Amino acid sequence: MLTFVGLGLYDLEDISVRGLACIRNADHVFLEYYTSRLAGCTLEAMESFYGRPVQVLSRTDVEVDPGTMLSHAATSDVVFLTGGDPMVSTTHIDLRIRAHQQGIPTRIIHASSISTAVCGLTGLQNYRFGRSCSLPFPHGTWFPTTPIEVIGANRARDLHTLVYLDIQEERCMTIPQAVGLLEELGARTGTSVPLYVGVARAGAECPVVRAGSARTLAATDFGPPLHILVIPATLHVMEREYLEIFGGL
Repeated sequence: MLTFVGLGLYDLEDISVRGLACIRNADHVFLEYYTSRLAGCTLEAMESFYGRPVQVLSRTDVEVDPGTMLSHAATSDVVFLTGGDPMVSTTHIDLRIRAHQQGIPTRIIHASSISTAVCGLTGLQNYRFGRSCSLPFPHGTWFPTTPIEVIGANRARDLHTLVYLDIQEERCMTIPQAVGLLEELGARTGTSVPLYVGVARAGAECPVVRAGSARTLAATDFGPPLHILVIPATLHVMEREYLEIFGGL
């Protein structure tokens, strides 16, 4: 059996009672920490809280060669941990399909996700979001324009855009960094972004939410990760009022 368990948004207390029981009864526990992570705790704290050793998987372990984990799941109870909700990432959907093709039973234990939490924190209505995108750190001459293209297409349809910021082993992209990159991409492609909304540490006791221009967000101290960014469409009167009250607009 392969069970996908969502860890929620921020720290150890976000997991469901069902998810925690599943971990504590598992034969093997694996953790995928490259699409999301719990910024409010360490791996050591997780192992202590769960009472189980946790093996961290690389992107290659999950996307290219998940054979070791699936071989365990074919004969024992395996838990696959992910930050947020397990099936938000297409990587995890692909893994579940692979398990099914090998005759391995699977199940999902859901948890809170940034894709819904951001609506509560910003007041931006969930049915007005278009396609989301990921913003990676540039590497050498590689500077993909897909994020600004997605934003432009969504704004043309008067839809909000959720922008996931790059998470790497040694660094996590911040909101000011993301705004700087999008402003550069916008200048290259002729796409204007008049308003940004940044959210830091969703799920924490005191998350930071700030709405404003590129200049405003670039000068804001959002604190430690994880950070995420929203590019709003035209604001409904209630969305604007919410952001004025809770986002400093």
